[in-house]
Amino acid sequence: MDRAVPTAPPLFGSVDDVLTRLAETGYLADKATATSVFLADRLGKPLLIEGPAGVGKTELARAVAQTTDAELVRLQCYEGVDEARALYEWNHAKQILRIQSGSADHQNWDATKLDVFSEEFLLARPLLHAIRREDPTVLLIDETDKADVEIEGLLLEVLSDFAVTIPELGTITATRKPFVVLTSNATRELSEALKRRCLFLHLDFPDADLELRILASRVPELPEAIAEQMVRTVRVLRGMQLKTAFGGRDHRLGPNTARLGHGHPRRRCSPRHARSGAQTSIRPGQGRGRAPVELTCTRRAVCPDTWSTSSKHSVGAESTSGPRKPSTPAE
Repeated sequence: MDRAVPTAPPLFGSVDDVLTRLAETGYLADKATATSVFLADRLGKPLLIEGPAGVGKTELARAVAQTTDAELVRLQCYEGVDEARALYEWNHAKQILRIQSGSADHQNWDATKLDVFSEEFLLARPLLHAIRREDPTVLLIDETDKADVEIEGLLLEVLSDFAVTIPELGTITATRKPFVVLTSNATRELSEALKRRCLFLHLDFPDADLELRILASRVPELPEAIAEQMVRTVRVLRGMQLKTAFGGRDHRLGPNTARLGHGHPRRRCSPRHARSGAQTSIRPGQGRGRAPVELTCTRRAVCPDTWSTSSKHSVGAESTSGPRKPSTPAE
């Protein structure tokens, strides 16, 4: 049987068109990212984006959906996700009610068993929903590396032919190919068969200039001096031994800092910066409404100082080597 999917009109006219339209949504892409999006659109192939958390992989799919007026269909992968959560499942409770009502009305079983496996009792999950749509669709398969290896076999069928086989209903082929984006944090290696069906794009943390542009576009009221200090601070924090790195497109401190007015963070030397082996964890909200809280470096070679803020909206840090002793109030 021919499973060829009808060709849909392209979403973008050129690489420059991708750059311009993504920028209108607030996503500032580089040339490599725009080229990958353009080729994925023209070739009709899925786009596999790999990189650390917070670099804008999921946001890129949202920006493409926004600029093309397409519906974003998202499949969030996790350990244990199966076909019933990703593709489809039957509404068993409704099927039982239908069988019971057929028995009460003395209906023929042959007619009943065909009825309970019809479209009325089918629950479409993200993959099937994206394939059956006739309007522009962006299918986001997020954090693919968190799913089990077995789920990749299901993705192979969907991404190669854009068709799904349901034993009771037959093969359902897409009438219009969705724009597919797969993301991965590289916690495990994806299968070669899956990667061969995709275009590959690696996203890393942006440079300082791009981070400043992102802050200016997302938080235009933020003073330039504070934005520059934030970018320098975040880049220093990335070099520390933190449990979670700060993403280039995840400046949650920006709006809070802008509300502080001229509450510039001040820098002071810490007598503990020469200690080795101490690790630091960052938890948003720590120190809210309390005394100033310090952010202490774990590696002297990266930043031998301590950053502190005097505002009650500051983000704090505490050492995992032991609880911080409360400071003695000044008399």
